[in-house]
Parts: sequence; C-alpha cells; structure tokens
Amino acid sequence: MAKKRKTREFIALHPVMSFIVLIFVVILLSAILSLFNFSATHNVLNSSGEYISTTESVNNLLSLSGFKYIFSNTVSNFANFTVLSHLIIVLLGIGVMEYSGFLKTAVEMLTKRAKKNTITYVIVLTSMLASLVDNLPFVAFIPLTALVFKHGKRNPNIGIVASFAALTCGYGLSIFFTSVDSALSNITVNSSNVLLSDSSIRAMSLMLIMFVSILVLSILITFITENFIARMVGKYYFGEDASDDEEDVGFTKPKKKGLALAFLGSLVYFVVFVYNIIPGLPFSGKFLNYSETLYIDKLFGAHSFFANGFVFIITILFIIWGLLYGIGAKTIKNNREFIDALGHNLNGVGKTLVFIFASATLISIFKKTNIGGVIVAMLSNLVANSNFKGLALVILLFVTSAIATIFMPLTINRWTIMSGEVVPAFLNSGLSGLFAQVIFRFGECVTLGLTPLFAYFIIYLAYLEKYNHDEKSMSLLTAIKYQVPYSLCTGGVLLVILIIWYIISLPLGIGGFIAL
Repeated sequence: MAKKRKTREFIALHPVMSFIVLIFVVILLSAILSLFNFSATHNVLNSSGEYISTTESVNNLLSLSGFKYIFSNTVSNFANFTVLSHLIIVLLGIGVMEYSGFLKTAVEMLTKRAKKNTITYVIVLTSMLASLVDNLPFVAFIPLTALVFKHGKRNPNIGIVASFAALTCGYGLSIFFTSVDSALSNITVNSSNVLLSDSSIRAMSLMLIMFVSILVLSILITFITENFIARMVGKYYFGEDASDDEEDVGFTKPKKKGLALAFLGSLVYFVVFVYNIIPGLPFSGKFLNYSETLYIDKLFGAHSFFANGFVFIITILFIIWGLLYGIGAKTIKNNREFIDALGHNLNGVGKTLVFIFASATLISIFKKTNIGGVIVAMLSNLVANSNFKGLALVILLFVTSAIATIFMPLTINRWTIMSGEVVPAFLNSGLSGLFAQVIFRFGECVTLGLTPLFAYFIIYLAYLEKYNHDEKSMSLLTAIKYQVPYSLCTGGVLLVILIIWYIISLPLGIGGFIAL
C-alpha cells in the first residue's frame, strides 16, 4: 500500500515540478546521447535550389558550455517567451470585459435559449477556424472560453479542454490559405522543382479536403466533449458566484444601453480595420505589407502589421466592448474603475507566471540539445529509405509526422527538415509534393495537443490548474489524459479521410491533386 501511495504521489506531481523533472531528464539525456554520437544526416535545399547533406547531432548540456548556456540564457528566454507577453496583454482586455459585466451579459444573451451542445459546437468550430491566424488564438480563446463556460453555469475546465483540443486538432487544417501554408508551400515547391520543373501551389489547392476535415472533426470534438470530457473533469463549485448570479437576472435598461454602445463602438472599429485590409480602394489597404506577393502574406506574413500587432488589436476590441458596456450600464463610472478593470484578470497571475517560466526553460533547453532535430531527421530518413509506395507511404508519413510533432512542434522548422527526404520520395512514387504536405499537416493535428514542448500547452495547463477545485493540484499527466481521446479520434478520422481521398483520387482543392 505504501508503494502504491508513493507511485500515485509521483504521478500526481505538481505541473511545475513535472517540468523541473523533465528539464533534468533532458540535460542528462543530452549527455548520454552525445556520448553515443546520436545523430542523423538528411538532405536540405540550399539557396541555389540544390540538395545538400546536413548532419543533425545532439548538443551535450551536461558540460561547461552547456551550463554556461543555461545560466546565461534562462532569464532572457523567459523574458522573450512570446506566450508571456501575449497572455498579459490579452488579459487586460478580458479583465475589462469581465469587470464591467459585458462578458456575463453577452453570455446570458447568446446562451439563454441555446442548447449546451450548440454552444460547445460553436466554440469548437470557431477555434478550429481560428488557425487562420496561427498561434494567437491560444492566448485569447482558452481564458475566454473558461469564462464563457463559467458564466454559463458549467465547469470552466470543460471549455478549456474543448477549446485547446479544437485549436490543436485543427491547427494543421484551414479552408483558407494561411501564412504558415504559404511558407510550407514555398518549401514544397522548391523541393519539388529539384525533380520537376514549374511546380506550383495555388491558394485554393487544399480547400476541399480541409473543408471536409474541419466539418467532421468539429462534430467529433463536440461529441467527445459532451459525452466524455464533461464527466471526466467532474463538478465545479461556483461558491459566491452562484448567489451573485441569482440576484442579477434579466436585461435591464442599463444593460441594453451598454450592449448597444459596445456594438456601435466595435462596429466602427471593424469598419476601420476591414477597410484598411482591402487593397485597391481610395486610401485603403494601409495595414497590408506590400513587400509580399500573396495577399495572405501581405495580411499575416512574418513582418506584416497583423502578425506583429494582432494580439493588441484583439485586446483593444475587448477593451472597447468592456469599457463602452461599462459606461452604458454604469458599471464603470470613472477612470479609477477603468484602471481597476484593466488589472482585474491579472489578480493571482503569479502562479501562471511560474508555470510559464518552467515551460520556457524546458523548451529552450530541449531546443538547444537538438534532440528533436535528430529525431525528425531520422524519421525523415525512415520515410525516404522505406521504399514504400502508394497507400503504405501515405500511412508511414502520417505516423512519422505525428511522432515528429511531439519532439519538434514548430511546423515550419519540422517541414524544413522533412521535406528534403519526404517530397522526393512522394514524387518518385507518382504522388504530388502537395499531397505530402497535406499528410504532414494532418499528422501534426494528432499529437500537437499532447506535447508540453508546444509553447502554448502551458496556457492550457495553467488554466486547468486555475479552475481546478479538487484537493490535489492538476498534474501534467492528467492534462495530457484529457487530450488523448481527441488525439486518438482525430488520428483515426484524418487517416480515414486520407485513405478515401487516395482511393477515389479526389482533388484536394482547386488545382490541387494527389498524383502528379
């Protein structure tokens, strides 16, 4: 009995302690793998469009140079961790919406006659479609969804689990051509042009298969959430919030006035921004980056206005909603209350900062060891050297992509390594490089939500802990356990879709084909 109790206590480690253990394991593992010369050689494209052989090897951090890196870069890695700054900025806007009562009133209005399945489906579908703007929705959707479920008298952790599952399972799926798709397509085209001339990928080349995948997965994720996850997370005790809600029922005149002001203010805000992302009209298109060729890159490319400022754009929208509602409903009466509202959601954020510090440290140390790079290169070689053809090659790439994502969550970095081996293997078997890219992205949807090496996993974990009412703290393994049903079902569904598409030879989209 004593041994079982100790085992449970180890498995139920506090998430931060789990990250600390993983940090030491990674450092020790880097020394062992380096000692045995753990490495892999793969092909990459150079600037001239030719394949060159590159070797990925492990960096030993259990050494003097390794300790120098850890001690000299840990603080700067934490300070520059994008998740940290994005989360704090977004919480300012969410704080105003919650403090003023806008969020509570909006949830009441939108969910008054809606079934809980419908609300969950809308959240799931919106989260999946949000892949258009890459990683940014993870920062806003997880805290926001928790509050939507809380004000809807449901356990906030159900919303947290569902939104994170939808964001990760839908991460590689997008009906519209995203900036990530554009970057991946450039790599795919360049890799294809080594063996084929005039290879190209259009903006709507993936529309059909992506539309079907999103539609099916959004229904599946909603079903899993309502029938399994809602039971797994248990009950949530609202405490004083429940009695406060009972006293504040109905849409009074101040509330209606606040909602009207919030709507008008956001309408003006939307018009200004939409007009400035439409090219060709008088004085329009000011927010586009005209150094890029494709419209999606002008809008969401690496150096575009939206890529650099999207989090702040969303935060300002949240502040407009909350502030104008507060003025109309008289819940924000002066500038002092407005400042209090800005900091409302930052109360108790200290524990979240500890979570983020642990995550930033683990990710930076693992990246420095280059263990992930070696594993991805080895998996790429496995695909290239397998001599598989047809459906067997499709399944192999799908599985290897899912495994590779666990060790290297960054999509573009992973495809940069894999494409040099995978694309030629597909072309030699009569399949297109575009189909290889689709399989690669489908594979990452399966396991992205399972890896703590994904930077935004820590927001999911920290908010599960925040709304956890159990006597024991939320553990890392419990957080992963919630995502396993989604992962398994997503893997099964996406693999079936790929097999059907391959057998019937359906087009991937407009101008996008499976075979050459």
